[in-house]
Amino acid sequence: MDISYLGPQATFTHQAAWRAFGEGVEYIPAETIDDVFTAVQEGEAHRGVVPVENSNEGVVTSTMDLLVDSTLVITGEVILPIRLMLLSREKDIRGIVKVYSHPQPFAQCRHWLRKNLRGAAFVDARSTAEAAAFCLSQEGTAAVAGAMASQFYGIPTLVENIGDWEENLTRFLVFSTHPTASSGNDKTSLVFSIKDKVGALYEILRPFGEAGINLTKIESRPSKKKAWDYVFFIDLEGHKDDSAVRDALRKLEKMCMFMKVLGSYPKGTVEGK
Repeated sequence: MDISYLGPQATFTHQAAWRAFGEGVEYIPAETIDDVFTAVQEGEAHRGVVPVENSNEGVVTSTMDLLVDSTLVITGEVILPIRLMLLSREKDIRGIVKVYSHPQPFAQCRHWLRKNLRGAAFVDARSTAEAAAFCLSQEGTAAVAGAMASQFYGIPTLVENIGDWEENLTRFLVFSTHPTASSGNDKTSLVFSIKDKVGALYEILRPFGEAGINLTKIESRPSKKKAWDYVFFIDLEGHKDDSAVRDALRKLEKMCMFMKVLGSYPKGTVEGK
């Protein structure tokens, strides 16, 4: 089995893909989230793995937007604890004049960086792995990255756990061309749009409340079709083929201008919990 993921190697997405599939598969790094979708759509990979949201910094908008138009379906999720480290070949933090990382990890440890590396320059990289690679050829540099990048590039961890929040989780989606059957402990994701009128969203959500279906997330995104027009993303407990969920979705579809089930898949668990 070939697995496409947002690369390069040793990123948190690579780590999430490894957790989902382990050994015995071929991991293919892609430069962008769009490239991951394309690889699976065109048959170059059997599954794709991309980030979709961080518990502190919110959603990954490119993933959300691609899900609306893609014919691929979500088949799984991985919830990964993010442990950010300061990697450097320098022996002392006072020798660091430049720090590389992806904007998301920078945001997740901004307070620590301001306090401990006030005089350093902070430079965006395309990924935490690329940030670690920069440290191989430049003196006085450090990278904010994870343990996998430290091991892959052989760069020592100078300071562990520099994140600003004790609980920092990123959710990754696994997707394919074919849906998955019910596991008995599932989640369903869907997207829909509604007419702009008073009480519209309340009416749309009512079938789920009446059926006793728990909604675990609701998120709005611009439709990109016209100004101030939005689509809504919902995650709910249950599989689309469960009778209660199926009936609620039928009622919902009749009230929507557009509705699409993005996939039903086993709930992800946090490692160690």
